[in-house]
Amino acid sequence: MAFSKPLVAASSRPMILAILQEGTSYGYKIIQRVREISGGQMEWADGMLYPVLHRLEKEKLIQSQWMQSEEGRHRKYYSITELGKETLHQEKEAWISMNQIMLNLWDLKPAK
Repeated sequence: MAFSKPLVAASSRPMILAILQEGTSYGYKIIQRVREISGGQMEWADGMLYPVLHRLEKEKLIQSQWMQSEEGRHRKYYSITELGKETLHQEKEAWISMNQIMLNLWDLKPAK
């Protein structure tokens, strides 16, 4: 199944926040996690991820710091902030409500 660009764009913010709520991570690992949780249905590229990460950081929903990985490479690691956790909670509630609305709409039977 292919997801539309607007749907992927709309879901990227809460997905990244939810992934970072699991723990600190870096870009490539976030991309791998998206692929994993979507069962391979979503394939994010660097060009899609990093602008969202930068926007979330500018909004103070996440923070970053350069750290050395276990392999000795320097990577930029991202973590969710308290404001990010609050925002994730609000977005989660909104997505659950929207999902229920759509399910209700699709389950409607035609009027006789």
